[in-house]
Amino acid sequence: MLNVPSQSFPAPRSQQRVAAGGRSKVPLKQGRSLMDWIRLTKSGKDLTGLKGRLIEVTEEELKKHNKKDDCFVYNVSPYMEYHPGGEDELMRAAGSDGTELFDQVHRWVNYESMLKECLVGRMAVKPAVLKDYREEEKKVLNGMLPKSQVTDTLAKEGPNYPSYDWFQTDSLVTIAIYTKQKDINLDSIIVDRQDDSFRAETIIKDCLYLIHIGLSREVQEDFSVRVIESVGKIEIVLKKKENTSWNFLGHPLENHHSLIPRKDTGLYYRKCQLISKEDVTHDTRLFCLMLPPSTHLQVPIGQHVYLKLSITGTEIVKPYTPVSGSLFSEFKEPVLPNNKYVYFLIKIYPTGLFTPELDRLQIGDFVSMSSPEGTFKISEFQELEDLFLLAAGTGFTPMVKILNYALTGIPTLRKVKLMFFNKTEDDIIWRSQLEKLAFKDKRLDVEFVLSAPTSEWNGKQGHISPALLSEFLKRNLDKSRVLVCICGPVPFTEQGIR
Repeated sequence: MLNVPSQSFPAPRSQQRVAAGGRSKVPLKQGRSLMDWIRLTKSGKDLTGLKGRLIEVTEEELKKHNKKDDCFVYNVSPYMEYHPGGEDELMRAAGSDGTELFDQVHRWVNYESMLKECLVGRMAVKPAVLKDYREEEKKVLNGMLPKSQVTDTLAKEGPNYPSYDWFQTDSLVTIAIYTKQKDINLDSIIVDRQDDSFRAETIIKDCLYLIHIGLSREVQEDFSVRVIESVGKIEIVLKKKENTSWNFLGHPLENHHSLIPRKDTGLYYRKCQLISKEDVTHDTRLFCLMLPPSTHLQVPIGQHVYLKLSITGTEIVKPYTPVSGSLFSEFKEPVLPNNKYVYFLIKIYPTGLFTPELDRLQIGDFVSMSSPEGTFKISEFQELEDLFLLAAGTGFTPMVKILNYALTGIPTLRKVKLMFFNKTEDDIIWRSQLEKLAFKDKRLDVEFVLSAPTSEWNGKQGHISPALLSEFLKRNLDKSRVLVCICGPVPFTEQGIR
């Protein structure tokens, strides 16, 4: 038996799976589904108990309301019976600031939309004094701060604090970001431009450095992004609409020039257009979304995003792991460029709330997509020799990009083994592609395991077990460098990790 630490996908702390240790769902009463809750919020019933008034809630007042039938600033008492985690989970935050607890469990949920009819009022807090960069920006000449200002800024923010600058020609504006890190690549930078708003998020270790500016003049939709990895420099080149000189780059917007822990940042969404939708199995579809022309975003391997739809007036959000358009290019011609198109393999649940609505979208409709999240690092693959992948159902989706990368980008790789668990043969995603890829590349072995096969099935049967794993997890060499990845329903991943 191979005794190596396992890497699970998504990671245990990821929002895409329930936290290990186990936040469990509770059985809800009849008529207490999410759709039932949405209907109640549209009924006109007073869910705040304040008859339409909004009040300012002090910290002292908040502490008084810590019983099941008396919760502020959102009065979640009416929501208790609809909450999948049960009353006890909500009561952990009663009478206190529940933001941190909420973020730990499901910060991707749009509570503002779901609970807007329960809003009691705002907390009475002292307004924060924000640094005004407007005056500093006006003093900038062609993007260069006077030497005294540069010195003061670095002394205040520290020598490793990221910085930015800007330069211009008659037709171009170049924004340069100095990350002071050497592990920066194109996955590390996300750029969004809407109207005159320019937003650039740079992922630096566990933090996010944000440039957020209202541009002083108009630019064209398309732009380019270049990363100089050896010095950790990012260059974003914008094209001017008019060939005139800019006196200043623009005015700062919310959180401009800030370095924020990623766990404390909100989710930023952009509208993506549905380009294609095709059947993969009887209940799984391959969706292709096109990013806006003025967006640069590449989802790193092992990370996920959130898709958001408005359903009967309420915003519903679900996490998904993007995949490649196919396991190799022969299956999809022409291949669409990865920097503008994002693919998802999604199982449609007929009785669900989100996926049927997603499936009803027409080509040309829009879906909101968040920036990527996740903790997996590409460095996990360095000098890797044996890669073992365990997937169940749509838990196969994170493995798609891993397979693509492993077989093309890891020169030390000797063997990749995939054990793919499903209920029936009809449930196997991309079976023909996997079999063809294994035939083409002898480093890949694929085993299908079915829990409810027909009598004609000649392959492996059952569920994940030590007996199956002991045979599967065998090194190519005694001391080879190994990585084990696992993804599927929570019971499957927990059993596999044991």
